[in-house]
Amino acid sequence: MLSNEIREKLISIVSEKNFDDSKIERLVYSYDATPNFQSMPDAVVSPRNAKEVSEIVKICNQYGVPIVPRGSGTNLCAGTCPTEGGIVLLFKHMNKILEIDEENLTVTVQPGVITLDMIHAIEEKGLFYPPDPSSMKISTIGGNINENSGGLRGLKYGVTRDYVIGLEAVLPNGDIIRTGGKLAKDVAGYDLTRLFVGSEGTLGVITEATLKLIPMPETRKTMLALYQDLSAAARSVSKIIANKIIPTTLEFLDQATLKVVEDYAQIGLPTEVQAVLLIEQDGPPEVVERDIDKIAEVCKQENAVSIQIAATEEEAMALRTARRAALSAVARLAPTTILEDATVPRSEIANMVKAINEITEKYQLTICTFGHAGDGNLHPTCATDARNHEEMERVEKAFAEIFEKAIELGGTITGEHGVGAMKAPYLEWKLKKEGIAAMMGIKQAFDPNNIMNPGKVFAKDSKKRVVITR
Repeated sequence: MLSNEIREKLISIVSEKNFDDSKIERLVYSYDATPNFQSMPDAVVSPRNAKEVSEIVKICNQYGVPIVPRGSGTNLCAGTCPTEGGIVLLFKHMNKILEIDEENLTVTVQPGVITLDMIHAIEEKGLFYPPDPSSMKISTIGGNINENSGGLRGLKYGVTRDYVIGLEAVLPNGDIIRTGGKLAKDVAGYDLTRLFVGSEGTLGVITEATLKLIPMPETRKTMLALYQDLSAAARSVSKIIANKIIPTTLEFLDQATLKVVEDYAQIGLPTEVQAVLLIEQDGPPEVVERDIDKIAEVCKQENAVSIQIAATEEEAMALRTARRAALSAVARLAPTTILEDATVPRSEIANMVKAINEITEKYQLTICTFGHAGDGNLHPTCATDARNHEEMERVEKAFAEIFEKAIELGGTITGEHGVGAMKAPYLEWKLKKEGIAAMMGIKQAFDPNNIMNPGKVFAKDSKKRVVITR
């Protein structure tokens, strides 16, 4: 627990009503969306502006109190679980859209803004913010930036990092800095903006962000391609890209996922096939028509048994919503749901899907596989029960093999979920010890007292291929 001295100093900054160290409040913020990670913070603090954040950080740095910046806690790598106690920093007061600049095509927001609320405000102006994480109804922009969130539209438009052009951030010593700005070009010094994006709260606290916008696409079309052969579906993904077509969305769902999503959403998804590709293209009408025709031809060449094009925007929205609901649907199968995140080059999607199925069979598990196949990002998702320790051991071994296979195929252990505490033991597999050392050097330079989200990204023992105890 915090000493009375620290407690009183924090209260003097934010006021009594924005400081809470009650057991109930601490319990609420002791976990995030990652299964089986939980640790109590010492207090929950809600600053009202960057100056208050700065003063809080100065006190925590002086006394060695850990700080965990937190959005809505939707992350899946235990990135906002306060594994070493300290304070959880909430941004419920810092939740405003500060400016939508239609001349420079930017939006400036505070970190607590809900992603979908911001998107709606932007779209009212006829503008477009492409990153669309599945949790966007409740996730915050600050959380998206800390995790470098992706989404269904990542294939064509990129991820959060590609739209963050300026930041205000508080460093671990309390200094407030600004990086970037409303600029199309800026090479003045190190690119600190991109360094902060995806840093998972380990380098500082983001208090404001300026994001790039683009014009709203004129039109879009959505289609389903149905397959009785998983490998054919995976080959179609690579072939579509090889034909120099970049769809907005190119999603993969296996039969197990289709069944649970249809049971959940009841929208008439085909559950008798082995796999489905959900494909969407946007842009000028003539481009969309041409690309959809070409994509349909590629899918036919790869033995798609049926191709269905959404007749209305309502039908297309239902398909997109169903895909976003995949995790919720799988979560109905068992008490514990572990959604994983392995990414490979697009050309290796077929091999990765095959490997996941073989590993699933080897360990006798229920794993549904879906994901952003167009950018090689698959989400094998296991329905299990944390109370069954023998099964959980098999689950951990299976995912370790999945990560290993992804790296073997030229991929990575995480494409969008982050490292946090969950993936930290595996990070050295990807980066090797030299890469870890370089990252630790950056962390040490910014945060010598290790107060910013300690215990994340860097494992205490990342040299051994271990089964994680969660």
